[in-house]
Amino acid sequence: MDGRRVLGRFWSGWRRGLGVRPVPEDAGFGTEARHQRQPRGSCQRSGPLGDQPFAGLLPKNLSREELVDALRAAVVDRKGPLVTLNKPQGLPVTGKPGELTLFSVLPELSQSLGLREQELQVVRASGKESSGLVLLSSCPQTASRLQKYFTHARRAQRPTATYCAVTDGIPAASEGKIQAALKLEHIDGVNLVLDEALLRRLHLTPSQAAQLPLHLHLHRLLLPGTRARDTPVELLAPLPPYFSRTLQCLGLRLQ
Repeated sequence: MDGRRVLGRFWSGWRRGLGVRPVPEDAGFGTEARHQRQPRGSCQRSGPLGDQPFAGLLPKNLSREELVDALRAAVVDRKGPLVTLNKPQGLPVTGKPGELTLFSVLPELSQSLGLREQELQVVRASGKESSGLVLLSSCPQTASRLQKYFTHARRAQRPTATYCAVTDGIPAASEGKIQAALKLEHIDGVNLVLDEALLRRLHLTPSQAAQLPLHLHLHRLLLPGTRARDTPVELLAPLPPYFSRTLQCLGLRLQ
């Protein structure tokens, strides 16, 4: 490894895979990756994972009631009609009829949070394979206003969302496209995109690495203030435990 893998932060709206440099939404390439080494061996204190699943992921085969309870526990902020969740990786926002999704349990979640008159609706959300912020609103007018705000900000190339990702180095170019797939290796009967050195740093077996979730996290959202000149409101979602563990193993720290 030798420090080649760093923590990257990049702005939403730039659809690229794991391993990107911090990039602003559509333009304005002034954002920098922030990382800091921790003492070597710091991951050793947490020990190997054994047969335990990666902490912070949703258990499989959840019931509707269990998912509602998990989402209620994931609430990180409530202001007026707005409810902010820290969505776990792997939960889709929408899906086919009958599938268990965030959208499908919004009626139950609204009742669980004591919202009797208006049902929550999604304003902004991280995708299925990413974790992080989900912004909900129980007021249709507020939801519509914020959705227009995000649309206008994207068209004006003003970043409103910050994602965190673990990257393999920092590309020299400030923008670009991935035109080749990640390297696929076959180790001990398991297809991997991780090299052996990285497995050692993460204290993972090949079978555990095959279950490693995507490290892509919607960490921050900026919302407009009440008045035009007000400072933007900042919403933050902590990193999932498995993401924090990876940073610890690689000697990185989110600042």
